[in-house]
This record gives sequence, structure tokens and C-alpha cells, in this order.
Amino acid sequence: MQVVQVNCLRDHLRRSPADLLDAWPTLANVAGAARSAGADVTVVLSSHRDATCEREGVTFRFVSERYWMRGPSPVCVPTRLPEVVNVLKPDVIHMNGFGFPLYARALCNQHVPVLAQHHGDNPYGRLRALKRWGLAKIAAAAFTSHEQALAFVADRYFKPGRPIFEIPESSTRFQSGNLAAARRATGVHGSPVVLWVGHLNANKDPLTILEAFSQALRILPDAEFWCCYGDIHLLDRIRARLAGDRLLAAHVHLLGFVDHNTIEQLCRAADFFMLGSREESCGYAVLEALACGATPIVSDIAAFRAITGKGAVGALCKPGNADSFSSALIRLASQPIEDHRAKAIAHFHKELSFAGVGRKLVDAYEAIITGHTKTLGKPR
Repeated sequence: MQVVQVNCLRDHLRRSPADLLDAWPTLANVAGAARSAGADVTVVLSSHRDATCEREGVTFRFVSERYWMRGPSPVCVPTRLPEVVNVLKPDVIHMNGFGFPLYARALCNQHVPVLAQHHGDNPYGRLRALKRWGLAKIAAAAFTSHEQALAFVADRYFKPGRPIFEIPESSTRFQSGNLAAARRATGVHGSPVVLWVGHLNANKDPLTILEAFSQALRILPDAEFWCCYGDIHLLDRIRARLAGDRLLAAHVHLLGFVDHNTIEQLCRAADFFMLGSREESCGYAVLEALACGATPIVSDIAAFRAITGKGAVGALCKPGNADSFSSALIRLASQPIEDHRAKAIAHFHKELSFAGVGRKLVDAYEAIITGHTKTLGKPR
């Protein structure tokens, strides 16, 4: 099976191919996952220069395209990249993102089935008519959750009957490890240890999670909350909340920005991972937590329902409802933590690891090529 995965987003920093693949590891990891599952994969990328490199048995073709100016933003004219894809004679084309309608249409015109994968695209954003035109001829679409497709289907982005596959955007290389060693390395302590990794913004909703943790402290007096973040939009409000609650402040640790290797150790050290997101396209932090055995207590949204097997692992809580999160933390903390840890790791390896993502991609490719998409297809 010859598969060409296409990435249309150009790197505005103009990094070398090797540096770009290091900076965007998902590209290589997803391609490698599909290759490991049995596909012959080439990745073609829109770029500022022509180049070719290989990584773990996958060839990456960087193709320079011509841009023209109309208004404040340059618009790419997709001429050379579709030609390069055509020369490769793929059985199926896997295009990342819905935000490149000219590319989508050009690729679909090559009479090869195209699978377009959702990467956080907004159905209600700019240029809706153009995007509908660009995606009209795709053979199928992939989302982290079928539910995320409903708005696109309702707004006629896809022709009726186009199959929708439920496939995570990516996975993580994080691995579970020794709990005690991770706690020694990070200095983390608590019973239970609760971890937050996410921006301090309204979408992630840290204030609701802090209120939930405050309520849970009445029942779990030895619990400790460890908070890693980049965006600090709500940091002043969080500090004000802690300043007004000495008990809560004594159990909350604001770690700030933490490098990725340390995040892995923190996920290994944690018992629970809490996040209150109102909206996510996938939820990479939750994937990382599950890989390391931290049980998710997260908002009941489409992406997290898909990632957790509809709450089969951890707990799904009403967004914005501190009582819901607090009750879930108290309930799960009263049960054997090691059982939760083992369940999280097993679920990750079966459904969410790169091996699992690769199998799902190859199953989708085969179904598209053969036309056997009925049972895999329409949004539920």
C-alpha cells in the first residue's frame, strides 16, 4: 500500500529539514506509525526549499511552492506539490488539516482517494465557502472523535455519506516508569499527587480545577496539587485565589514552565491528572498522562470522551462544575491507585499509542481504497 501523507503548513522560521522534523515530531512519528503497521509511507511537505531526507525508513520530500500576495497574507499556489505527489503514484493520500482548500482540491483532482484529518480546524472560521469547495471531493475524514465531525457535516463541508474515522491526531513517546524514582527525581509528594499540565487560560479553566481541589482537601487532607504551565493569562487570578485561602495555598505548587523531559517524570510521579478544558481537538497532555499511568479527571468534551473510552479510564466531569471534579477526585482516590495506574497504561497501549494510531490509520487507508467503509463510517 503506497501512502503519501501531505503537510501543507510552511515553516515560517525556514528551518532545515532535520531541524524542522525535530521541532515537529508528530510528522515523523505518525508517518512511522503507519509504516510500522504495514504501509509504505512518503511524507510531502510544502516548504521554502526543495529537499529530501529520510528518518526511520520514511522519506520526507520538501517542495518549494510559489506564493502571491493578496491583502495582508501570502496565498500559496499549489502547483508543484500535487505534481510531486502524483509522481509517487500513491494508493491513498492522507492530508493534514482542513485549512488548505486549494491544496485539498488539487490533490482530489488526481483521482486518488484523499483522507483529510482534522487538526483543530474551526468549522465556523473564515473562508467557509472556499473550504467547503476544497473538501467537497475528499474520500473520507478523520477526527479524534466522531462528535467533532458533526458540525462539519451539518455545515456541508463533506458530501453526504462520506465516511468519518475516529483516529487521534497523534500519540506520545512517553513511557511509564518507577513511581518512587520519579518522585525522588522531581521532589513531588502527596497522597494523592494531582498534576496539572496546561495553559492558564479560560479554555483550560484552571480556576474551576483549583476550586475542585480545594473542596477535595476536606476529605483528602494529604493531597498535593502540582501545576505546570506556559501561558500565564490567569496567573494573577490564581495567585489571588491562593492568597485568600491559606489551606489551599499550602497544597498547591506553581511550577511554571517545565521542560518536556521533566513533564514525563512528573506524569510518572502523579496519581491523577486534572484538566478542565472547554474545547480540545485532541488533548496531548492527557495522552502523555495516560502513557505514564496518571489517571485522568477531565472535562466531559468530545475529544476527552474519545481518549478515555467514554470515561472507561478515569472520570469525565461537567465543564466548569467544580463539584463534579471534586467528587470524581474523592471517589477515585478512595480506590486502589495501582489498579487505576495499570488500567490507564493498558488503555493507552491498546488504543492511543503510536502502534494503535498506526493500526487505525492503515485500517482507514485499506477501507478507503477498497470502498469497505460502511461499518467504519458515518458520525454516530
